[in-house]
Amino acid sequence: MSKALIAGVGMVKFTKPGKSEEYDVLGAQAAIAALKDAGIDYRDVQQAYAGFVFGDTCSGQTALYSVGLTGIPVINVNNACATGSTALFLARQAVESGAIDVALAVGFDQMPSGALASNTSDRKATTARLDQAVASIQGWDDKAMQAAQYFGGAGREYMEKYGASADLFGRVSVKARDHARRNPFAMFTDPLSLEQVMSSPAIFGPLTRLMCCPPTCGGAAVLVVSDSYAKKKGLSNLVEIAGMALTTDTEASFNSGSMINVIGADAARRASAAVYEQAGIAPDDVDLVELHDCFSTNEIISYEALGLCPEGGAEKFVHDGDNTYGGKVVTNPSGGLLSKGHPLGATGLAQITELSWHLRGTAGERQVPNANIALQHNIGLGGACVVSVLKRA
Repeated sequence: MSKALIAGVGMVKFTKPGKSEEYDVLGAQAAIAALKDAGIDYRDVQQAYAGFVFGDTCSGQTALYSVGLTGIPVINVNNACATGSTALFLARQAVESGAIDVALAVGFDQMPSGALASNTSDRKATTARLDQAVASIQGWDDKAMQAAQYFGGAGREYMEKYGASADLFGRVSVKARDHARRNPFAMFTDPLSLEQVMSSPAIFGPLTRLMCCPPTCGGAAVLVVSDSYAKKKGLSNLVEIAGMALTTDTEASFNSGSMINVIGADAARRASAAVYEQAGIAPDDVDLVELHDCFSTNEIISYEALGLCPEGGAEKFVHDGDNTYGGKVVTNPSGGLLSKGHPLGATGLAQITELSWHLRGTAGERQVPNANIALQHNIGLGGACVVSVLKRA
């Protein structure tokens, strides 16, 4: 088995729907940025994995053909919000197995405005089983957004289970903006007060509008190489993918009676346990994490699922400042999905890009001091969860 090393990363700043370039331009720009970052010619890439959710078949080819017409395999990937990370999971496997030396993972999406909705109405929804679980646990509101019912319901369950207040979720949004003000790639950089977050329009359960990430358009890419290739080419500024796991649902998502499990906490527990073992680390060894804060409630639940704090310990974790600079582990130094936006196909690779910058020591004003070990968490309902451990090489 070869080590899988990140040699190059790149992303384009995410934008609001209707304000972006076409999807193929977003993907191509991200891929070119990663290649330039690595100092590698596209002709050296042996396989490419292209992730997108909103697009037709072979959108990956359409995006990469303007980068180069080299005839390599281009594999299109769609795995809900975990699409970009799934593309990287496959690229890493190809390199680790020794099948190839250079793989490109690129993700992009040109999203429509408004709440997420299915592209089809003439067949069963891919979340049908989860929808049934939600209905059996808390009922179903035809007037409320689907995702808000999921993550708002999980937040309400968390409050009831541990006696937390909704302010806990609001503090996540405040922290996200505080981190984002130092990130030139973040869409929203204006600071927020807790009062602003809590008084913004109610969405579902404890969720307010400022606790929800916006739909966005964007692209990101990661170039993965083998250690032998890196040595031969004399590459530097490398980051090791020390562990990576992709999990899907078990009975816990559907039959546990818990909204927290419906939104993927069980999948995250299993994935994180696997990558900690692969990487030979414990949660306390992690210096920073980019986790899937599509809603602020999910950040709180993910702290515990990833083992960053004890079950029921998120309130103390937040109030003690252990989720930010000067604390135990800096969570979402980029500002997260809440501030950067969430173009589904690009999100996971943008997380990896951010973490790689910190491990290289090139994250600018938001640099996490002495960053050596990073954790990534990217989840999509329907479902898939990817958790990765990165180490400074």
